[in-house]
Amino acid sequence: MYGNAYIDPKDQKGKTVEGEDPVKLAEFEARILAGEKIEPQDWMPALYRKQLIRMIEQHAHSEIIGALPEGTWITRAPGFRRKLALMAKVQDEVGHAQLLYSAAETLGKPREDMINDLITGKSKYSNVFNYPAITWADSAIIAWLIDAGAIVNQLANSKGSYGPYCRALERICYEESFHLKYGHDNVVHLATGTAKQRQMVQEALTRWWQPIMHFFGPPDRVSVHTEVLMKWKVKMMSNDDMRQQYLDMYVPKIWDLGLELPDPNLRKNEETGKWEYTEPDWDEFKRVINGDGPCNAERLAVRRMAEEKGRWVRRAILGEDAKYSVPFA
Repeated sequence: MYGNAYIDPKDQKGKTVEGEDPVKLAEFEARILAGEKIEPQDWMPALYRKQLIRMIEQHAHSEIIGALPEGTWITRAPGFRRKLALMAKVQDEVGHAQLLYSAAETLGKPREDMINDLITGKSKYSNVFNYPAITWADSAIIAWLIDAGAIVNQLANSKGSYGPYCRALERICYEESFHLKYGHDNVVHLATGTAKQRQMVQEALTRWWQPIMHFFGPPDRVSVHTEVLMKWKVKMMSNDDMRQQYLDMYVPKIWDLGLELPDPNLRKNEETGKWEYTEPDWDEFKRVINGDGPCNAERLAVRRMAEEKGRWVRRAILGEDAKYSVPFA
């Protein structure tokens, strides 16, 4: 996924492994401990299936919605070469979503239901894609630093326990590595360009820094689902560990370009080896991911329009009586 799939603590009430066959549960956990992959036909606890569906579905939604802020810059990208590169990147992101929807379908939820849950606001996606890409530099920061966060998350989870998801992530990571190089090239070009270009990329970085810090999800101390997800290797790293790895990898690169980060407290503690930083506004994180961000309504409106305009294609392929992902008049 792009970022950590946030799970509201309210959704965890009553969801335990109680009631599962203890013998099957023990065998299942022994397989995971041994490093085996769980496949769709294998027995799995109901909670494992439910959390995988939620996680993979939200990842797929994030890929689809994540293409929108960059997609608005295709016609305005500076130069034909960058237009072609950005068009290819956006196409890749949509393709990633299709791979992920296919992986989620192996767990029993139809793609039509997933799309319907997205456009009706029932399912969440990464909060980072509810912010506007105001300038070309915003597009560059997204391509470099947001995709970098996605790679940290996806490389870790590609070593997880559910076979179809891991295989999809392996393929996605290959393409994301090219996206990362594309974004880095754009940022370097701006950071080493004219005073106006440098100002533009600095302002974009300042705008995006808090959403980037939100990207990996809430701190471990308040995350109620991390323990069981890591035990079953649905998640392979905690939110805080992913955030620390990301800071280790990319803060030095940002500083090497002479760019400033809008956090006066950001520093690496040489004794602990951990980065210290100003805690981002987690109330904003929850507000945005629950639908009250600057672009939530706009992003979902675009997806609804796409579903409506694609009605004739689905009918042509599937027939008049086909099931659609939205109720049409």
